[in-house]
Amino acid sequence: MLNTTLKSKRNIGIMAHIDAGKTTTTERILYYTGKSHKMGEVDDGEAIMDWMEQEQERGITIQSAATTIYWRDFQINIIDTPGHVDFTAEVERSLRVLDGAVAIFDAVRGVEPQTETVWRQAERYKVPCIGYVNKMDRVGADFFQVLEDIRTKLGVTTVAIQLPLGKESAFEGVIDLVEMREIRWDAATEGEQLFYAPIAPERKSIAREWREKLIDILSGISDAVTERYLAGEELAPEFLRQELRKAVLNRSLLPIFAGASRRNIGVQPLIDGVVDYLPAPDETTPAQGHHLKKDEEVAVPCDPTGTPLGLVFKIQNDREAGSLCYVRMYSGSIKPGTALFNVRKKKRERANRILRMHSNKSEPLESLSAGDIGVIIGLKLAQTGDTIGSEGWPVVLEKMQFPEPVISVSIEPKTLSEQEKLKDILALLSREDPTFTTRDNEETGQLIISGMGELHLDVLVTRILKEYNVSAKVGTPQVTYRESVSTAVERREHFSRVIAGKENAADLVMRVAPLDRGQGNKYTCTIKGPPQAILDAVERGITASFASGIVLGYPCIDVGVTVTDIGYSELTGTEFAFEACASMGFDEACCAAGPILLEPIMAVDLISPKEFVGDAISLVTQRGGQVLSMDSKVPLDQVKALAPMAKMFGFMTALRSVSQGRATFTMEFSHFEKKQDR
Repeated sequence: MLNTTLKSKRNIGIMAHIDAGKTTTTERILYYTGKSHKMGEVDDGEAIMDWMEQEQERGITIQSAATTIYWRDFQINIIDTPGHVDFTAEVERSLRVLDGAVAIFDAVRGVEPQTETVWRQAERYKVPCIGYVNKMDRVGADFFQVLEDIRTKLGVTTVAIQLPLGKESAFEGVIDLVEMREIRWDAATEGEQLFYAPIAPERKSIAREWREKLIDILSGISDAVTERYLAGEELAPEFLRQELRKAVLNRSLLPIFAGASRRNIGVQPLIDGVVDYLPAPDETTPAQGHHLKKDEEVAVPCDPTGTPLGLVFKIQNDREAGSLCYVRMYSGSIKPGTALFNVRKKKRERANRILRMHSNKSEPLESLSAGDIGVIIGLKLAQTGDTIGSEGWPVVLEKMQFPEPVISVSIEPKTLSEQEKLKDILALLSREDPTFTTRDNEETGQLIISGMGELHLDVLVTRILKEYNVSAKVGTPQVTYRESVSTAVERREHFSRVIAGKENAADLVMRVAPLDRGQGNKYTCTIKGPPQAILDAVERGITASFASGIVLGYPCIDVGVTVTDIGYSELTGTEFAFEACASMGFDEACCAAGPILLEPIMAVDLISPKEFVGDAISLVTQRGGQVLSMDSKVPLDQVKALAPMAKMFGFMTALRSVSQGRATFTMEFSHFEKKQDR
């Protein structure tokens, strides 16, 4: 029987910049733990975790894939996340539910732009990490330079617990600084067989030097290590692992492993590292929830015998099974057939089936308990970020934050018969992906879809046309702007209309004011007199108006609305009247409050060989960009800049032409600012 206690579970993610070797490493982990019997290669389009047709064609991970493996009697739930910045929402929602993560670094490139982004996401959710320097067999690989790069760019204390044996084409294994031995992998058994040997005399001095560094760094964190070291005691490997584990759980240390996953070197000790150093579900800080009835924050301890509470962190549509709701359980347990309560939507649902996923395959589960990750089939209303539990304990888990979509295209079906089909598919896709939105353009009658970047929209459009077989015309990408106000205005609005012989009347006073950038929209009502249904109708009217814009129909952001007076009569006051009155009042007040158009500004990270960096910077400034910093390291320069999204279309083509195809860049949304006339 496998050990299934909380202490024997690990929920981990694998995160890194695009092309650092996340999926390749995951494929090796699956092979060595017996989950798969053949190593899938990303380059051949055969990676098990990249199961979508587009992932295989493009050679990138688009959707986070979940699987479960068993190693040394431990159950490890793994989520392989995308590396491309356009799919940052996939990383965000995965990190929200993970207890630990493996950060993979390219031995040649070190810390890359998207590595910094995912590291910030991991810090936000306080996810303990271990590091793995991959591609040690590549030309230009430098393990020690990567250690320094991590320390300076990510601001974290690194400690090598392995040293590479050789480098580039001569890379053959690692020196284990905890056990003080050499490890090599047998190529004939595809790295399945490991050979251990004492450290060779010519390498003993460097091994001792780095072990001393390990103990020195650890003694700065652990009093137990300091005491034993000063007493002259031998520090046993088991004791070192125990103290390293404590430091990792406190996020005060990042232990670094080395390897070359493509050549099957270094993977098994990394799986050991997951078990030895990353936390069990009950060793992390309890999840925070908000008790709706008591209106207070509550801690949710990881207890399988407690009241059921879980978070839906991903929705995936399956043609046969319907919606697959990926759920992380934080408390209690649920069985197939259990009635559940969607706390955020205040609706009852039923868990028809519970599955354990292995990429796109599955196996049924008898129950899903606290600390575990699984898929529930049967939840028809659930969306990403919803909390499921019981009516008796109405606790909402912290909602996930997703960046704003900044790029749009129009899409219209070629025939009227496909219009409804297209709308259904768009609704499905927006349930799956929180950063994908759709709206109708009232002026042109077109459907507008919005996403995180050109690649993100390209993937979604390809899915609509090929996967769902819809014939549609797609426009060219356009920037998604936002609207806001520049001054504060107070306005009284009156509404009166006779419908079916009954008068519907409403009267209210509201104040509209600009908020600081990034604060979002805020609705406040200072009135307590009228019935709750009337107050809810006013709130509905205003919050719905946020999405419909002011002048040009773009969504409003950073607008504060305060309702200061409501004229209510029991005879004529209806919910319909107050909702309409609130909506009209909001529009009129915003039009008088100096409406402004905001454009998305992108954070651009550009990496270029030194000889082309001048031309690359010139390209950015020509497009209205502002260079923030430049970091020079052999043989590449890294440039950080801010640039308006509207000017960045086609930038990749221009960059390739001035750099002979050798410069690359990533771009993510930074903030909105007032549109300048350029």
